[in-house]
Amino acid sequence: MNRFSLSVSAGIARVTGSALGPYQSAVVRIGFSLTWLLFLLRELPHRAELYGPDGPWNWELARQLIDSNGAFTVLMWSDGRAWFELVYALALLSSALLLLGWRTRAMSVLFMVGVLSLQNRSVFVGDGGDNVLHLMSVYLVFMRCGRVWSLDARRARREQEARARGEGFSDRVGPALWAVSGCVLVVATVADRFHSEWTIPALLWAAWCVQGLWWAAGRLRRSAEPRILFDVIGNVLHNGALVVIMVEACLIYATAGWYKIQGSRWQDGTAVYYPLHLDYFSPWPMLADLLSASGTMVMIATYGTVIVQVAFPFTLFNRRVKNVLLAVMMTEHAVIAVVLGLPFFSLAMIATDAVFLPTPFLHRLGGWAARARELMASGDGRDGTRGSGDGRGEGDEGVGDHGGGGAAPEPADGDDAAPARVGFTA
Repeated sequence: MNRFSLSVSAGIARVTGSALGPYQSAVVRIGFSLTWLLFLLRELPHRAELYGPDGPWNWELARQLIDSNGAFTVLMWSDGRAWFELVYALALLSSALLLLGWRTRAMSVLFMVGVLSLQNRSVFVGDGGDNVLHLMSVYLVFMRCGRVWSLDARRARREQEARARGEGFSDRVGPALWAVSGCVLVVATVADRFHSEWTIPALLWAAWCVQGLWWAAGRLRRSAEPRILFDVIGNVLHNGALVVIMVEACLIYATAGWYKIQGSRWQDGTAVYYPLHLDYFSPWPMLADLLSASGTMVMIATYGTVIVQVAFPFTLFNRRVKNVLLAVMMTEHAVIAVVLGLPFFSLAMIATDAVFLPTPFLHRLGGWAARARELMASGDGRDGTRGSGDGRGEGDEGVGDHGGGGAAPEPADGDDAAPARVGFTA
């Protein structure tokens, strides 16, 4: 019984004492922000037809649907062209800044607002990748996803170095963003612009209030208890969101696999053949013909897809098998992006799969990126050794060497502890 109690205590301390999976969280942040940014850029010439006033699904039709389903979108606040262009521009800007990891706490909220606003404005535009992005944009709000590989982490490292030298370090941008967002929330609430269900407006207000209290607890150092309490709450929310993303990925693959088993075309091994010959999913007809020329290859691809999707959730506790299936699924999505012309669906699924990537691999990936960046900066490659190793060198932006070899904390999150590795994904 004593051993059981110690195990439970250690588990609780691990969940509350640190934000797990900092590298996996950063990859998820980068993946989904990049997916949405590329999508918005590709549809920039057609934005008014898809989500704006020039589309067949006009503002009045969207108003009637949203009044019935309670979906959240700020595009219903006005039917003017200028308002639509402003929202689209803010969606682009928030995606780019979240990708870079600049003020990730605020940008994750603005990113969610942009995704929900555009997608809920025209609900009949999109595919399965949009549904995944829709959900993940909400989960990112609860995650501390800027603790490594971000401008926030680099700023935190520089702040620590300045304080170690006895120099002052003031942050005016954070309070300014908080004040501006508070004014927007007050105006929207007083003007009764929130016609949606209470969930998203309540989340926006809660995020704004908690961020203000967190900032105050970090600056008013009379007592350490409030700061510790906020850190524990932040760690629990982050770890819970990380688990939810993992469960979401498993449910996606499990349900897709089991539904495929019930289909006659999947049972006889010919299902992959048919989408390769649909005009809508054939950007490269010659390539599709080449891949479907062999009946054996079609059968292997059909049965292999079902086996991998059904088996993946059951392999999470076997590291080696899980990593093999993870590589297979990411490769499959990359093939789908090219062969079937579904790049954004594939990017969204690869970003979801990234939550299961092993931490040592991400360390090496960071090291490779650091060396490549330093080689480009030095020109002759003689100074490209600082970022070698596991990706935690000085050259890796936001991944510093702070005593324990962890990354600098994200100031917006207020975490003073070094990030821990995720044992179940290593």
